Amino acid sequence: MNLKGRNFLKLLDYTSEEIEYLIDLAADLKAKKKAGIPHKLHEGKNVALIFEKTSTRTRCAFEVAARDLGMGVTYLDPTGSQIGKKESIADTARVLGRMYDGIEYRGFGQTIVEELAKYAGVPVWNGLTDEFHPTQILADFLTIREHFGKLKGINFVYMGDARFNMGNSLMVGCAKMGLNFTACAPAKYFPDQKLIDECESIAKQTGATLRFESNVATAVKNADVIYTDIWVSMGEPVEIWQERIDDLGPYQVNSNVMSIAGDNAVFMHCLPSYHDLNTVVGREMGEKFGRDSMEVTNDVFESAQSIVFDEAENRMHTIKAVMAATL
Repeated sequence: MNLKGRNFLKLLDYTSEEIEYLIDLAADLKAKKKAGIPHKLHEGKNVALIFEKTSTRTRCAFEVAARDLGMGVTYLDPTGSQIGKKESIADTARVLGRMYDGIEYRGFGQTIVEELAKYAGVPVWNGLTDEFHPTQILADFLTIREHFGKLKGINFVYMGDARFNMGNSLMVGCAKMGLNFTACAPAKYFPDQKLIDECESIAKQTGATLRFESNVATAVKNADVIYTDIWVSMGEPVEIWQERIDDLGPYQVNSNVMSIAGDNAVFMHCLPSYHDLNTVVGREMGEKFGRDSMEVTNDVFESAQSIVFDEAENRMHTIKAVMAATL
């Protein structure tokens, strides 16, 4: 399958077969990495990583993956570029496209990464926008396939705020790859209806089902995967914490949720997580609201059912596959 020159901006742009190809390629590159087999497929090329929102996993995954492929890397943090401030998106894209073979963007609106792709003339990869997080879903699906041996027919439940990048992208990914997706949250936290309609249309072709459920016990019964994310995203005001805790507190992933799902269910989280008080924000918000955890309890996070660190590692292998395939 030839994906050379393609952008990777959202999973909606890719067919089910193309997504499966990227997951297969990631598994192959992971096996080579574990066996110590060099795979410098793009030696001498260079990539630029634009981070308007900082990240541990995304930055490290892109940098290690690029170096494994033989490439040079330039990291531009929020203070390291003039993108959108003193220089337009289009102008930045045309400058970087003359110097680099590929560009990653992690930041705000999807329109920004789309504009970068329009003008860059080289592949552009979405490391996260407010609306979509496609590289994370590739890592999630590689992890699920490693654990269950398949994707099609897996019962996947996302608990929490499903209106933004993770809820959107997981719903799209499940529809594309034939997983049964359930968003478990108060109704006002469900994805946008227009995107739901688009995913429903895709699901008819793949055999996936989409459910939107506010009753926790109903949602998680017979689940294979219980997935959650932090309740307040980067860039949102601190004042929003009270509202999210009030609304989403009943949707915390805890031992009761996992027991309803069953012993064979796994827990997943894109990280970082407020599962204890061992972070500055977690401690501050925990003390303020009298909680020892937020979206997931520590006993679930640290349990044998938790595969969050397999998932985190797979960010690197799947990002490597995206760069290897599109450059």
